[in-house]
Amino acid sequence: MLDAALLGTGGMMPLPWRFLTSLLLRFNGRLVMVDCGEGTQITLKILGWGYKNLDAICFTHFHADHIAGLPGLLLTVGNSGRDEPLTLIGPPGMGEVARCLCVIARELPFEIEIIELPFVRGTPPNRFALGDFNISALPVDHRIPCFAYSFEFKRAGRFDLEKANLNKVPMRAWNRLQKYETVEMDGVAYTPEMVLGPPRTPIKAAYCTDSRPVKELSDFVKGSDLFICEGLYGEAEMLAKTAAHKHMIFQEAAAVAKAGGVDELWLTHFSPAMTNPESFIDAARAIFPNSRAGKDRMTKTINFREE
Repeated sequence: MLDAALLGTGGMMPLPWRFLTSLLLRFNGRLVMVDCGEGTQITLKILGWGYKNLDAICFTHFHADHIAGLPGLLLTVGNSGRDEPLTLIGPPGMGEVARCLCVIARELPFEIEIIELPFVRGTPPNRFALGDFNISALPVDHRIPCFAYSFEFKRAGRFDLEKANLNKVPMRAWNRLQKYETVEMDGVAYTPEMVLGPPRTPIKAAYCTDSRPVKELSDFVKGSDLFICEGLYGEAEMLAKTAAHKHMIFQEAAAVAKAGGVDELWLTHFSPAMTNPESFIDAARAIFPNSRAGKDRMTKTINFREE
């Protein structure tokens, strides 16, 4: 199962009642974060999922409300006892931005590994694996290079006893093969495909903030169990202002969710001027009924589907 938590739901500046937009995912006890604005470590502490198992932070882009909290968070992760490398993922310039911010966080007990993703609009998403996290990054349309992310958690097929016997796989290899390992015994290599049926439906979560609704986005989020998308404003009359600054309103996010056939939409990255996002949620639900206005530390557990 996958646990998802909105650490914050605000855009531009942190407010006394709303932290800046950030997402935390937990799978098999490991953590991956998306964006880390000022104060993110505080709401993470309130959430209570810990710091030590944070393996990576994916950055959508390099505006301060999405990255200025990085040095403090890294120092706190270091104080948690972590000594494994931590990976920072983002658009071109990720390494330089991290080095500049971390001038005030030099003495970390773990290595920082950098993944800079190529940014070319209209190209297929960047895809890579990080432990159990299969991550995709789609170039979207903001004032500076910006990515939407999706996370897919694959599930192996069911154990097939008839297939295992047909392939003469020793019983002592079955357990490891079900964990998707390749096993060599008595000079013979046994692969998971020799004992497993077809892969089952994965869990998918997608995240997009600070972008116009580009045409590729609906396909990118297609089939997501959870789609988290910005809605800077809830009023239709704010569309022109929002579009001029390369953001989305509630109705546009809902239209992407509907076109992508997602299960559930959480809206986030609210303007500081919008004190009660929930009061505008019907504007999204008129387009995509299963829409929710995000709240700080809103959580959801997504289970694999029974098949």
